[in-house]
Amino acid sequence: MKRSIDEHADRFSDHAADYDESQDSEEYRECADLVVRHAAPSADDVVLDLGTGTGAIALPLADAAAEVVGRDISEGMLEQAQAKATERGIDNVSFGEGRFRDPSVEGEVDVVTSNFAMHHLDDEAKREAIDAIAALEPRRFVLGDVMFFDEPDPSIPFYDPSVDDPATVGVLADAFTDAGFALTAVEMVHGQVGVLVGERVPDAEAVDQS
Repeated sequence: MKRSIDEHADRFSDHAADYDESQDSEEYRECADLVVRHAAPSADDVVLDLGTGTGAIALPLADAAAEVVGRDISEGMLEQAQAKATERGIDNVSFGEGRFRDPSVEGEVDVVTSNFAMHHLDDEAKREAIDAIAALEPRRFVLGDVMFFDEPDPSIPFYDPSVDDPATVGVLADAFTDAGFALTAVEMVHGQVGVLVGERVPDAEAVDQS
């Protein structure tokens, strides 16, 4: 990680008020839409949205899910997300501090989502984060993020190489499968933006006993 978690938290809190306006690229909007579409929670599902930011994923999912739990490291971003939920009268979403490797969530989680957040971690930390997500035993994990399908090009404004550390699609795909997820979709939004969808592979012993 090129900056500490606290430094990232402070950076995002400083820009929380105008964050939504800054995320106006067609690729960002398409990526967020794909994450919401692939998450596809049922009416009984609990969704955990990691790196929830101002609620770009959590709030649209609230209509379809029983409960959405948003977690982020930035107090300022969480305040913006809660204000939007209150303004829209959404009462089945809760926001609080949590990290990829320690999401601070209790109870069962059915679907996990994350959009434009995991690229702040280095590759080893991404693997640890995906392992921690798998340990929650969701049936589905949907990751939208900066990821390299082509050669990295920092001149394209999806990430800042001085603070961000995106992975290749191959690294992320391997981390998904090593954690017990079967990749069911790989969507390329742009050569440096995409969405991965993983479904939890049933435990072999449980399948044999059923």
